[in-house]
Amino acid sequence: MQLVSVAALAENRAIGRDGEVPWPHIEADVRQYRERVAGSPVILGRRTFDSMRDDLPGARQIVVSRSVDSVDVPTAVVADGVESAIARAEDLVDGRGGGSDDRADGDGTDGDAPVYVLGGGAIYELFQPHLGRMVLSHVAGSYDGDTFYPTWDRDEWTVAAETEFDRFTLREWVRRGAAS
Repeated sequence: MQLVSVAALAENRAIGRDGEVPWPHIEADVRQYRERVAGSPVILGRRTFDSMRDDLPGARQIVVSRSVDSVDVPTAVVADGVESAIARAEDLVDGRGGGSDDRADGDGTDGDAPVYVLGGGAIYELFQPHLGRMVLSHVAGSYDGDTFYPTWDRDEWTVAAETEFDRFTLREWVRRGAAS
């Protein structure tokens, strides 16, 4: 299993304002994001989960929360912190909890199956030390925000792939020494 952070961030690292992205809608970014996480387990905070209830991402959702014990969505489970979320994710990709996705390997095994970390800001910060990859949509411009993507030591990361789109650049960052 590999933890992969997925986010769209402005040049000033803003990712949200009042529960929404601070820039005008970018359809191409939403589409690539949805396609990427569609068949995989995802980890997200309770507020992010609540904001997406009408259109939940991923095959299974692991909701990190200390304020609720359960959620009323059959594909979702609650974890009370980083370690329990990682344990639940490992169970899912190992087939012990359903929703495993072996697309990452291409060989029918789940060894490097991705589990996507989807935010919000506090969740990105908590999981940053555990990530093997970051798939970040770098949105052109700076925007006012109240939520920001955490800083990372660029010496620990390398850009493995980069694709230009209208209004954003999609970069896949790989932690040096991590399996790609």
